[in-house]
Amino acid sequence: MRGLLGGCALALVLLAGEARAAGKLTLYCSPDEVWCQLMVTEFEKATGIKVAMTRKSSGETYAQIKAEKDNPKGDIWWGGTGDPHLQAAEEGLTEPYTSPLMAELNDWAIRQHEASGGRTVGVYAGALGFGYNEELLKKKGLASPRCWADLIKPEYRGEVQIANPNSSGTAYTALATFVQLMGEEKGFEYLKALHKNVSQYTKSGSAPIKAAAQGETLVGIVFQHDAVAMRVSGAPIVTVSPCEGTGYEIGSMSIIKGARNPDEARKFYNFALRADIQSMAAKAKSYQVPSNKNATVPPEAPKLSEIKLIDYDFKKYGSSAERQRLLAKWEKEVNALPR
Repeated sequence: MRGLLGGCALALVLLAGEARAAGKLTLYCSPDEVWCQLMVTEFEKATGIKVAMTRKSSGETYAQIKAEKDNPKGDIWWGGTGDPHLQAAEEGLTEPYTSPLMAELNDWAIRQHEASGGRTVGVYAGALGFGYNEELLKKKGLASPRCWADLIKPEYRGEVQIANPNSSGTAYTALATFVQLMGEEKGFEYLKALHKNVSQYTKSGSAPIKAAAQGETLVGIVFQHDAVAMRVSGAPIVTVSPCEGTGYEIGSMSIIKGARNPDEARKFYNFALRADIQSMAAKAKSYQVPSNKNATVPPEAPKLSEIKLIDYDFKKYGSSAERQRLLAKWEKEVNALPR
């Protein structure tokens, strides 16, 4: 009996050793669920490392990492808008790391790395905009919206969805965009006017365009690549790059400070920057512009060179103080208003 128990104990030790040898990784993922799952599948296939993945919006992920700072449970945070990644970097929630693949990246991805003191890096880019359901538009007899100004017209009352900027990086990018595009006073006047037309503030940044694709709302304010994804999937969605100009995101990646599996985190970091891996995004119907210059840009991806982009100040609007100030002001002056 004693020999049997000893054999069992030895077997358990050997199994534990094999598990450690194979490696494991806890991934916090902020892009679309399908893309997150594709990254997990491909990384496990390439490395044998087992991945536990949690998908949350970038604002929610930032809040989770901050809440867990004294006992980190995640290893790496991949994707999601860059502003909360920069805030996490400023607050010391993430670790500096420089990949050997940095020379292959576009300048905007490298600037993100430099702005954060090496604590985050750009993995894709995408412009803000909106999409509308053209079938629903025809039924309602409305003119096609082409500008931000169109979305605050009385005929769009209750016809617009946008995410809540407290939970969604997409919506925070919109908030920061309106402030930079119009000036803070006029930007908040616009947000108050838009509030009257918003039927719902969603938790996820891509949810508004999914609702528009299903005919649940007419307009969804989202990143343009999310609207393109709905169109490619067969939904009657028209993607709009607003006439006044618009902001953009640098989707980012950060290693969490105190990660339990730092070696595996660095392996995933380098894996996610590879050109061949970034070229796979279209398989998940994700049409962002990849950060690796050698990656294949999906033909459906919005062409940033043809979009009127503002000079988005990532350092300022990704800072902890400015982000918290704007969110508090939006909550008090916009979200508290009746609709």
